[in-house]
Amino acid sequence: MQTVRPLANCPPCGSLGGSRLPLPVDLTGRFSVSKLSAWGERTRVNCLIEILLVEDSEADAVLLLEEFKRKNYTPLWQRVQTRDEFLNALKSRIWDAVICDYVLPEFSGPDALKLLRSEGLDIPFIIVSGVFGEEKAVTMMKAGAHDYILKSDLSRLVPAVERELEAAQGRRLNRRAEGAMQYLAAIVESSEDAIYGKDLDSVVASWNPAAERLFGYSAEEIIGRSTVELFPADRRDELVDILACVQRGETTTIPDTERLHKDGQLIPVSVTVSPIKDTQGQIIGAATIARDIRRQKQADQERLQLNQRLFAANNQVRTLSGMLPICASCKRIRDDQGYWEQVETYISKHSEVIFSHSLCPECAAEYERQFALKDK
Repeated sequence: MQTVRPLANCPPCGSLGGSRLPLPVDLTGRFSVSKLSAWGERTRVNCLIEILLVEDSEADAVLLLEEFKRKNYTPLWQRVQTRDEFLNALKSRIWDAVICDYVLPEFSGPDALKLLRSEGLDIPFIIVSGVFGEEKAVTMMKAGAHDYILKSDLSRLVPAVERELEAAQGRRLNRRAEGAMQYLAAIVESSEDAIYGKDLDSVVASWNPAAERLFGYSAEEIIGRSTVELFPADRRDELVDILACVQRGETTTIPDTERLHKDGQLIPVSVTVSPIKDTQGQIIGAATIARDIRRQKQADQERLQLNQRLFAANNQVRTLSGMLPICASCKRIRDDQGYWEQVETYISKHSEVIFSHSLCPECAAEYERQFALKDK
C-alpha cells in the first residue's frame, strides 16, 4: 500500500475558503523536493481531489494520476491492493472518488464495489481496466459502478469523475432536502395548532391531526373541499381579505376570530395565513395556522368578572368616604333615607366589615369601678 498524507485539516475539493494543498510526492509516498518548483505555479489554480486507487500496477497508477494533473487537478491519493487495505482506507477519510482496476492478484473490482456499498458510502466508483468486455461492463454498471474506462482511453477518466462528482453532490443535496421536508412534516404532524394548506381557490390540500381535532373533519373528509365551510356567515368577508393578502404575497394574522366546527359550533381561534411559493418563487397557495383560544377567552372572561367584582367592592368602600352626619351624643349615623343607625350597622351595610364586640381596657376598668361602687 502506498499513501500520501494530507496537511492538517485539509478540506476536500470544492470546499469553501480555498484548499490547502499537500506537497508533491512520488509514488513511494516520500516528499519529492525536485517537483516543488515544477508544481509551484500550478498549485495556485489547481483543485485538490482525493482519490482512492485500487490498483496493483505502479506504472498504471502513475498514468491515472497524470491524467488528473493534466486537467489542472492536484490529486491527493492512496493506492491499495487488498481487501483490508481498501476497508482501512475507506474508514480513514472521505474520498472524492474510487478508481478501481477490475482484476488484482488478491482483490477485484466487483469485491471492492460490494464493500463500498456495504459501508453505505455514496462515492463515485469508476472501473478502469486494460481488457474489459462489454458483458462485464454491463454487469458492473448494474451492480452500482458509475462508469467503466479502458486504460487505452484514459482521456475519458477525468470527465467521468467530474460528471459523477456533480451527480453525487446532487444526490446529497436531494437527500438533505428530503430530510428537511420529512423533518418539517413531522413538526406539522405533531403540532398542537391546526395547520392546513390550500390552493389559490381556497381548496384544502393538506390537513394535520390537530386540524382534525379542532374542526372535527378528518383529512379524508375535508381535502378537496373549500375552506369556506369553516367560515361562519358573518365572517365570509375575512376569507376575501385573506385571499387578497395571499395573492399579494403577504402574511396576515387575525388574533381573535371564529370558525365553524363540523357540528356547527363556533370555535374562537387566532389565525395566521402565509403564502406558499414554488421553487420559481410563484405563489401557489397558502398555509393556515389556527390556534384554539377558547381557554384564553375563558380566562379573559374570568379576569373581567373578577375586575368587575373588585370594582363593585371598591365602590362600596368608597361610599364611606366624605362627610357623614353623625349624632354628637349617641353617635348614630344618618343614612341616605334619613334614618339614624348604629355606626356598626351603617358600616356593615356599606362594606364587607364584620364587627366583633368587646370592651377596651379603659372601658373595662370603668365598668369594674362602677360595679364595685354598686356593691358598696
